[in-house]
Formats: sequence, structure tokens, C-alpha cells
Amino acid sequence: MSEALDEMYLFGEEKMEKAVAQLHKEFASVRSGRANPAILDKVIVEYYGAPTPLRQMSQVTVQDGTTLVITPYDKTIMKEIEKGIIKAEIGITPNSDGTCIRLPFPPLTEDRRREIAKDVKKLGEDAKVAIRNIRRDMVDKLKKIEKDENLPEDAVKDNQDKIQKITDKYTDNIDKAVVDKEKEVMTV
Repeated sequence: MSEALDEMYLFGEEKMEKAVAQLHKEFASVRSGRANPAILDKVIVEYYGAPTPLRQMSQVTVQDGTTLVITPYDKTIMKEIEKGIIKAEIGITPNSDGTCIRLPFPPLTEDRRREIAKDVKKLGEDAKVAIRNIRRDMVDKLKKIEKDENLPEDAVKDNQDKIQKITDKYTDNIDKAVVDKEKEVMTV
């Protein structure tokens, strides 16, 4: 196999890996009824004039599975942290006691669970579109290599089949991740 083909496969698979990893990252911030510190990844706090991620300036722990406890390293910024949480619109009102902030996760209603499950499916579909776009780029690159290196027709067909197998592998990973996340969301 030519060096150009090796490079195409390596680059294509790497991009597909990143698309799946991004999906998992997005799933981590999807609310599922249980307290998950990853939901705070979107929270940015004004800290001495600089926007700073909340998780860099505080310790976040899960208490009893349904409450996040945020303990800032600098107690003077409690108000800014509360503002940052409200501004991030994560759907939970912060409760402060002066030393830490508690985020109680109320149980999700059945309707809300269905809504979140739909969002999970949409995220999965978006990831599959990304995978298919990468496949298209790989096929375009294969056509270019075919022209440049005068590849025989059966070699081109074999490579197209290989590209499809790689694509199927990653779309299957996405489908499995979506099913797992939906199950987690729908579990009361």
C-alpha cells in the first residue's frame, strides 16, 4: 500500500476518533438526574477580571448522588461563582452557606427525561454526520491518489470497502454510546 493511502487512513481514523470523543464529552454535560461534576464544565466565573473555569478555582464533590458541593479555594468569590452558575443556565439554583455552594439536582420528570433523550439522539446524529463527512473526505482523497498513482480498479474498490468498514465501526460506537446514555437518562 502506498504512503499516501496509509496517511489517508491514519488521518481519517484519527478524525473519527476525535468525533466520537467529542460526543462523549458532550454526553458528560447532559443532565441525567444524577449529580455529575462535568455539568459545571460550561461555568465560567469572573475572577479578578479574568474569565476562569469554575472547576479550576474550586473543589467539586458529589454528595449523596443528587447534590454537587462546590468549595471555592478563595471564599471571597462566592457571589461571583453563584452568578457564573446562574449565567451558565444549567437549570439548577445554587444554595450558598458562606463556605460552600450546594447544587441540588431535583429528580427529572418523565417528560424532561424524554426531552433529554431526544437531545441525546440529536447529538448522536450530529456525530454520525461528522463521521460521514470524514468518510467523504477519505473517498475524495482516495480518488486523488487513484489518479496520481494510477491505482488499479480492484485496489480502489478494496480501499473503498475498507473506508466503509472503518466508517461502520465508528457509527456503531456512536449508536452504542447513544443507547447507553438514553438508558442512563431514562433510569429513575
